[in-house]
Amino acid sequence: MKIIDVICSGGRTGFYFDDQRAIKSGAVADGNAYFGDPKTPGFTAVRQAGESISVMLLLEDGQIAHGDCAAVQYSGAGGRDPLFLASEFIPVILGHIKPILVGREAASFRQLSELVESIQVDGKRLHTAIRYGVTQAILDAVAKSSHRLMCEVVADEYGCTVTDRPIDIFTQSGDDRYKNADKMIIKGAQVLPHALINNVKTKLGEHGELLEEYVCWLRDRIIALRSDESYSPILHIDVYGTIGTAFGDDNYGAMADYIARLEAAAKPFHLRIEGPMDVEDREKQMLALKALTLELDNRGIDVELVADEWCNTLEDIKYFADNRAGHMIQIKTPDLGGINNTVEAVLYCKERGIGAYQGGTCNETDRSAQVCIHCAMATQPVQILAKPGMGVDEGYMIVYNEMRRIIALRQALRAQ
Repeated sequence: MKIIDVICSGGRTGFYFDDQRAIKSGAVADGNAYFGDPKTPGFTAVRQAGESISVMLLLEDGQIAHGDCAAVQYSGAGGRDPLFLASEFIPVILGHIKPILVGREAASFRQLSELVESIQVDGKRLHTAIRYGVTQAILDAVAKSSHRLMCEVVADEYGCTVTDRPIDIFTQSGDDRYKNADKMIIKGAQVLPHALINNVKTKLGEHGELLEEYVCWLRDRIIALRSDESYSPILHIDVYGTIGTAFGDDNYGAMADYIARLEAAAKPFHLRIEGPMDVEDREKQMLALKALTLELDNRGIDVELVADEWCNTLEDIKYFADNRAGHMIQIKTPDLGGINNTVEAVLYCKERGIGAYQGGTCNETDRSAQVCIHCAMATQPVQILAKPGMGVDEGYMIVYNEMRRIIALRQALRAQ
């Protein structure tokens, strides 16, 4: 089945582009906006509307396959590609990808994705968001051409097995970490709440006291709202490097002491801490996270550290996994470019005995979330992110329902 055309349309995402450096430097939140001067190149405001590009592949039998290009909320930070604006990048897709794809057989997701990954313009690889969306559309095209589910294409080409069981879903609260936690508990989310602890003064506390109070509240709230004791979610909190800022990025003893306090506050629930420090450098970040991981392990502190900042590409993920820099690695799907890299990253982490968290960003779309679920059902990471958005209900619904559809369809087809 040949691809006969590539069509693009600009769109919106489920959240915003936020200038992380400006927020960390004290930009003032006011309602749903931020006031302050942007600090990351490309930003014209601290918060901007998120943009996407839908890439549609027209097949010769009239079927249309599609995927969505999207970039993370904190674009341009932590070593990531710059701000992704549809008006700037639609011409790149039509000028450099369309001529290569049109006329090709939609026969191999892996081969076509690797082809897209290899394209360079002026000596540089295409923006991660472009590779992300185009490879989604390619996976859909191969699935439609061969009358398979997208997850089955991934499993067939990478030698893995599509699971018949749901994967744990991790929900994120945004700044509304109290009301949104209630939504998560009511809906039975297995991992929660993310919490967006991205400022020492207002969210972590100069001595970590604000986050500790929140963890105590969250523990008590779960116990108060759950219908029975069998519901025991994992608490996963992203601190955006603020623990290191408060206690010293290289003061592993002090950071471990504080994390032990959080562990006690979370009991009886298991705790994960994402991004405990951010030292603004890939090598230094790996070494710092490796050292803190070892410190926790040696002291028997049962808290999992999750790598995020400066662990963006497939190569980064392999580097952090090989060095055990963290107990779990967030595979932030848009940052890896082609979703073939997401597949390989999950499988690599599992081979190395490191927890694979197939994540992403609130700043994606319904389509990118759906395609990511197919990758996850084939590779079976520990957890997947509910996305897009920060409202909980919408992102959880999209991810949960797509996963359940896959399970139901496969069961029905096997019974025929």
